[in-house]
Amino acid sequence: MPDPIESFQARPGLDARLRILHTEAATSFGGQEFCIYKEMIAMRERGHHLEAVCQPEAELGRRLREAGFTVHLVPMDGPFNFVRCVAFVRRLLRLGHFDVVNTHSRRDTVLGALAARLAGTPLIVRTRHLAKPINSLYAYTWLAHRVIAVSRYVRGQLLDGGARPEAIATIHSPVVLPQVRSGACVRRELGMPEDALVVGCVAVMRADKGHCDLIDAFHRISARFPNAHLVLVGEGQPMGGQLRAQAEKLGLVQRVHFTGRRDDIGNVLTAFDVFALPTLREALGTVFIEAAAMGLPVVGTNVGGVPETMQAGVTGLLVPPGDPAALAAALESLLADPVLRRRMGDAGRELIRGQGQFSAERTAALVEQAYAGWLAELRGSARVA
Repeated sequence: MPDPIESFQARPGLDARLRILHTEAATSFGGQEFCIYKEMIAMRERGHHLEAVCQPEAELGRRLREAGFTVHLVPMDGPFNFVRCVAFVRRLLRLGHFDVVNTHSRRDTVLGALAARLAGTPLIVRTRHLAKPINSLYAYTWLAHRVIAVSRYVRGQLLDGGARPEAIATIHSPVVLPQVRSGACVRRELGMPEDALVVGCVAVMRADKGHCDLIDAFHRISARFPNAHLVLVGEGQPMGGQLRAQAEKLGLVQRVHFTGRRDDIGNVLTAFDVFALPTLREALGTVFIEAAAMGLPVVGTNVGGVPETMQAGVTGLLVPPGDPAALAAALESLLADPVLRRRMGDAGRELIRGQGQFSAERTAALVEQAYAGWLAELRGSARVA
């Protein structure tokens, strides 16, 4: 079947309601888990029945339960739990007559797909959320019937590893637009002057996010823009401490602000004039989409799926990864030109909000289309056999 993202046209939901079971082994809650959460809500709104299998301590499970979903909690670590979990999911699938099992991480793919094979579930889908090198394709070929890649870059990685093109659909991760809470002012909270030019970044503090390059680039332009400030939103150790030490060494303590983790991302983004994240690896980069939706020009690196989140030269600028000088030049061009900032910000807002790119509704429609096509294909093959 064709790649759904290339052939998508808006259409009403399926006549038949699908029964879909998602599995996720991760207990933390990051971008991958948030994508599952958003997709499940959007698919439910299209009339489908969805449940999930998570580990007992999983944050995703808690949030899904609060949203009204049935969540089955079962430990997945260790050989005893492996056997127990496979048996549990197999029984669940048979009793629940599920049409689709959609797995997301390595451990739950092995467990869930094996259980689904034993239960005779019509369609097993693995969603690939990461841009890390793929060491083995067995989870994407033998275990799963079909694969969803969250970006064309990830799809390319799968194809380079030998996966069949017709077995992969590219469907971008859904993005829920940030909400702004009235009465909050992040600039005032951080004690910045009214005329400050603010470069901001929202990302977990890990080495591969490129925060060191961003502080380096900001230092390079700090003399030309004495009213410029850098705001880093996120947390992570030991990187957080290393970044604070870097800012202190460069004499930027008064101009580089560390907020820690924030839940009011809409309010945070409204405090920025430019959004920048010089990540070294990214499957997609939904934070670029969120920033563009808020009318910000974005600066990103030409890696992974980041170029798919923007129109380079129109909604933002792309620079090579690991190149603080190029990053500084991009920041300088935007800080020096308010008209350019406004034009790029308006173009980004129109792309995301006006055209509905990356919306949860669009993602759900594409997932539904992929499921329906794959089910028809697999059931047709079964009849022929």
